[in-house]
Amino acid sequence: MNKPRPKGIARYDHPAGGWDALKAVAKTLAHQQIVAQGSRTLLKANQPEGFDCPGCAWPDPKHTSSFEFCENGAKAITWETTAKRTDASFFAQHTVSELWTWTDHQLEDAGRLTLPLRYDPASDRFEPIDWNAAFELIASGLNKLGSPDQAEFYTSGRASNEAAFLYQLFVRAYGTNNFPDCSNMCHEATSVGLPKSIGVGKGTVTLEDFDHADAIFSFGHNPGTNHPRMMTTLHDAARRNVPIIVFNPLKERALERFAAPQDPIEMVTMSSTPIASAYHQIRVGGDLAALKGLMKAVLELDTASLAGGGDGVLDRHFIDEHTSGFDGLRADVEATSWDEIVAVSGLTKEAIRSAAGIYANAERVILCYGMGITQHARGTHNVQQIANLLMLRGNIGRQGAGIAPIRGHSNVQGDRTVGITEVPNKTLLDGMERVFGFRPRSEKGHNAIEAVEAAIDGRAKALICLGGNLAVAMSDPQATFAGMRKLDLSVHIATKLNRSHLLTAKTTLVLPCLARTDLDTQASGPQSVTVEDSMSMVHASRGFLNPPGELLRSEPAIIARIARATLGDRHDIDWEGMIANYDRIRDKIEEVFPDFSDFNKRVRKPGGFRLDVAASFRRWNTPDGKANFLVSPGLSEDSPRGIQDALMLTTIRSHDQYNTTVYGLDDRYRGVFGRRDVVFMNSEDLAGRGLKDGDRIDIKGLIGGDDQHLVRRFTAVAYDIPRGSIAGYYPEMNAVMSLHHYDRLSGTPSYKGVPVRVAATSA
Repeated sequence: MNKPRPKGIARYDHPAGGWDALKAVAKTLAHQQIVAQGSRTLLKANQPEGFDCPGCAWPDPKHTSSFEFCENGAKAITWETTAKRTDASFFAQHTVSELWTWTDHQLEDAGRLTLPLRYDPASDRFEPIDWNAAFELIASGLNKLGSPDQAEFYTSGRASNEAAFLYQLFVRAYGTNNFPDCSNMCHEATSVGLPKSIGVGKGTVTLEDFDHADAIFSFGHNPGTNHPRMMTTLHDAARRNVPIIVFNPLKERALERFAAPQDPIEMVTMSSTPIASAYHQIRVGGDLAALKGLMKAVLELDTASLAGGGDGVLDRHFIDEHTSGFDGLRADVEATSWDEIVAVSGLTKEAIRSAAGIYANAERVILCYGMGITQHARGTHNVQQIANLLMLRGNIGRQGAGIAPIRGHSNVQGDRTVGITEVPNKTLLDGMERVFGFRPRSEKGHNAIEAVEAAIDGRAKALICLGGNLAVAMSDPQATFAGMRKLDLSVHIATKLNRSHLLTAKTTLVLPCLARTDLDTQASGPQSVTVEDSMSMVHASRGFLNPPGELLRSEPAIIARIARATLGDRHDIDWEGMIANYDRIRDKIEEVFPDFSDFNKRVRKPGGFRLDVAASFRRWNTPDGKANFLVSPGLSEDSPRGIQDALMLTTIRSHDQYNTTVYGLDDRYRGVFGRRDVVFMNSEDLAGRGLKDGDRIDIKGLIGGDDQHLVRRFTAVAYDIPRGSIAGYYPEMNAVMSLHHYDRLSGTPSYKGVPVRVAATSA
């Protein structure tokens, strides 16, 4: 007889996608009160003359598909096109103290912001403020700082290229390089690690390369939830019998089997397609060990082939002509024992050798990875070992092969390309001086962790956020929240209310902006913006819906007005002219960054254009002109193991979630309904601690040395996860993380590898 499961936990046996995905889209359309309008809007998503989905950065097939949206993309679109409004009457009814008691889901579900707001501490309410008065307050707050470095300027990856470029122009003209960015919390390890390996911090593959791959390896990501349109690509590859080899602690349903909603046969017959041909459930924190194991097995296959009179399995021509450092890598890998690899990875030697055999026998291999690789204390090393594995067989810089970091937000890569970085390079500095007549400072500014540390220490006095929910996204909310409340000025450019807005400073402003789906009309007429996807394709996005209020302004317009108010005529920048016609912003982007040559002409072509990624053509923009094999000593990804009773926690997103935005309380693929206060544990780990499925437990983070990093009364759910591992939802589990537990090379918090201790709830 089956034991009853905890409340809200049920077995889910259906494939990912299929009819349940369509039902979920219909449900969210109804919830946001936009059934008729929403259906029409979805058909313009990712289309020529349409808008780019505000969700993930997965590329579109030539950007010309007639039906190119997914379940979670539909949720993102309906979330921002909702009929619900937070207007003056809403804020008159609710104090900030009351709103603080709402869940993050309830705050954003209240609807679109419709007017600029200023927090009034006397009434404890947000109250309407005139736009001009808001800009004057911001300018006054910034200009009275003792140094520009006392201000922090955060960027969300949802911002367009045009908004991001103007933002960095304003901030550098103001005089600082403090650019905390959402990239700091996700793929910064890619941006830092890959340039040292292959000379560029981007992936080398195109969407078309997947049509030519002989094998696809997947590390540390869950495409069915976080970038579901990728499932069409994997679905097609699986049906061509391309091996898809997955390394991930949890068995994610979409990587097991998927029913494509666009496939009439699968929909009519209720059938599905198996995706992963092999699924290796790696222990949390075991990626580095698994990667070294794969390389060790490949080297052993090469040795055996040569001993038997064969040609070996390494691409010696590629290694000799295009790389440096191979001997050092070989020595490190060969010195690493199989016993260590097995112990840390949680995989058997046979499993690793089997995967290595598939890799060695495939002529063209693409390796995809997500934040399960990057969000570790040695995430940069992880990324570089992925590059090493691919280079062993020349799988970079040729058709059907390459490295594919799967980015999150829809323009997080583009923001970086047009200058959102705390470490400006010579190309950026030279271009800014050439085009705008001033040379920005070259010193490194603050990343996200450094910005929060500066707020906590009192060194930062002002924070301007171009979108996002920084306080909730960041690790260690106890420390982060306290730091943000100490600021003199906080400004949030946003479409919806979120918790970061409620962390009020001495002066707090919330400025409502247009969303990706809204019609943006300026002096010269309707405008389009541009975005860059995960594979360096740049294309246009044009909203068409009437904005939810007359007082909303576009992100570029808001930035330009803040800049004009703050800088006056400094540097003689034509802010008004660029806002009147966004083509002029793109002209300036092209002048600063020559890779955007003929920007306005090329972006008007259906599908847009691809930026030059030198490593895709085996041009290595490294100091020695070679791709570099880089050694990562040891096998530990995070903190030293051996802490008594410790489990390694990884944070995950639910299927009703995108980044910090929670659309609902279901996570159906994992069988969780109506709740988020759960953690997933191996049944033997539960039993070994005197616990059982459904028990209430407390979870304590073990980095930081105090009792601050603790969450209580979460429900333990017995789940198929390797021993020694535990998984819980982000951002709830951020509370067990120390702000100081991060990758020292990239600044990326270790969300995917936190040593914790669990015990039955004591209170």
